Amino acid sequence: MAGLTVEQLDRFREDGYLIVEDVLTGEDLAAIEAEYRKIVDRVSADLALRGKLRPLAGTTFSECYIEAMQQLDDMYDLYQHLDISLPLLEDLDHSHTMNAGPEVFRLLTNPRLLDIVESVIGPEIYSNPVQHVRIKVPESRAPRDDNGMVKFGVTPWHQDAGVVNPDADESMILTVWFPLMDADAENGCLQVVPGSHRGDLLTHCPGMEASSPSGLQIPESQFEVGKAVPVPLKKGDVLFMTKFTIHSSLPNNSDRIRWSFDLRYNPIGHSTGRTSFPGFVARSRSKPDSELHDPVIWNEMWTEARDALAKGNEPAFNRWDGSDPVCA
Repeated sequence: MAGLTVEQLDRFREDGYLIVEDVLTGEDLAAIEAEYRKIVDRVSADLALRGKLRPLAGTTFSECYIEAMQQLDDMYDLYQHLDISLPLLEDLDHSHTMNAGPEVFRLLTNPRLLDIVESVIGPEIYSNPVQHVRIKVPESRAPRDDNGMVKFGVTPWHQDAGVVNPDADESMILTVWFPLMDADAENGCLQVVPGSHRGDLLTHCPGMEASSPSGLQIPESQFEVGKAVPVPLKKGDVLFMTKFTIHSSLPNNSDRIRWSFDLRYNPIGHSTGRTSFPGFVARSRSKPDSELHDPVIWNEMWTEARDALAKGNEPAFNRWDGSDPVCA
């Protein structure tokens, strides 16, 4: 597909976000779902052999995932295999894994997606490794912590610039978010604060949100939360945001999972904000030979990064210490 129109670019620059409809095809998303179903089947079978999980009876990915999450004492026993980035741990070791599969790589390099990215950041495109898959279980069926709070619940208010290191403060980083099914206010779509990208990077407080104690949150006293609007998307639609756009997710009050991907891209040569993780040249009009087209090599890059980190010298993944008065 073509890139953005002048009108779309103007709207993106004015609001700090833009929905583009029908970017990804049903075939694109079916391939991802098939890759993930194979992972869930493989990992759940292994967990069942180790006595951590009863064999799953569900027939759909959503049913199987909910069933597994309700049984597991440690949700990361499954989720760690599904995320598309390594966990941000100080004690990362060789046992930690992720999904650096070929269908994820094809999404990262999807030409229709890159055409739009090119409209915003230019023709020299780097796939930034700050990327995740989010699979939110219905809150009525979600596992809870000792305080009764939902695990993997709502995503707190934040700016994507706040979850990377300061070396990316001058980088142009574009967020690309899309669901694997229709996402609406009932099943936990995102909500954004229009125009908030025109402000500065706000203080992010560690552990303020009870449902996400290891995450970061901007205190609501620091912005006009009343201006927030939900951003429902249909399957195949894509949401684009600046790195300063304030956003969060709504709770999943449906009876099904809310499954989404969030990716990042920046111009080649700009810091990614997570330099210990591997990015790659997704498109280069000036040096097309520098583009990566082999998903096997991409997978190997992540394995090498994990093994290097496992040897020690862990980098800092968080610039915030909670000492700012707004965090009190």
